[in-house]
Amino acid sequence: MSRWAALPAELDPRVRQLVVRLRRLKDHSGLSLRQLAARTGYSQKSWERYLGGRSLPPREAVEALAGAVDEDPTRLLALHEVAAEAWRNGRAGAAEPGAPERGVPGREVPEPGVPERGAPEPGVPERVVAPDILFAPEDTGTRSPGRSLHIALVAGAVALVLALATAVLLVVRLSGGERAQPTAPLVATGVSRSPAVSAAESPSASAERSAPVYTCRLARIDGHWYAGISRTRDAILATGHAGPDVAEAQCLLRRAGLSPGGIDGIFGPVTQRAVKQVQRRAGLVMDGIIGPHTWKELRG
Repeated sequence: MSRWAALPAELDPRVRQLVVRLRRLKDHSGLSLRQLAARTGYSQKSWERYLGGRSLPPREAVEALAGAVDEDPTRLLALHEVAAEAWRNGRAGAAEPGAPERGVPGREVPEPGVPERGAPEPGVPERVVAPDILFAPEDTGTRSPGRSLHIALVAGAVALVLALATAVLLVVRLSGGERAQPTAPLVATGVSRSPAVSAAESPSASAERSAPVYTCRLARIDGHWYAGISRTRDAILATGHAGPDVAEAQCLLRRAGLSPGGIDGIFGPVTQRAVKQVQRRAGLVMDGIIGPHTWKELRG
């Protein structure tokens, strides 16, 4: 495995997550930087900047690396979208005169004698291409201010309509001489309440019933530990992720004697701290991100 230099301390955690993932794929493939440059069409010095955290690789470079190491580019491109947004917000306008534009991925000064990917052929006029618009994935919650305001207004209008409908239903029931009947809580019985009672329920009660509940059922199968929630061994999980894969990791962290907090399927600071402790034990990079190597340690 290559001995990488430490990434810049000021590097955004989302950009750091992408760079660490690219480093691991490069190391796992056994390719040198020169071989990687030959396979992807990007120069060796460009890859030194990308993997050193000094420059954000363009989307095409990430796809090229995934193809060179036979990796599905879907997860990498999702990480790249988040990293590109963070890079653009945190580094825009920070470049010195004459230096590459660090706030816009893919716009770098070409190296002498090394044609950059996508450079026009001699004699052919260069086309003017509009810059790509970077969208953050839906699970990050990153939206434009105008869109966020529109969504907030729509949500408020819906809440108001529901409140009015609930009030009307209660008035109709009371005016019809109906008396409120005590209702016992329904737990997994399949019995539905009347529409009026359901509409009058508080949002917190509905959220409690809809929140997933995970139970650890640890079992050792073919020499590996499983908690009965997910069988993944290569999902990339980090702070902010949620779902059954996270709950599976939390069960395995608890089995290892570490506290990930509750088994709620939410990757928060407590879970990240437990992941770093596992990585320290195994001699892995302590980045708090669960990847194939950390899964291997958790599965046993």
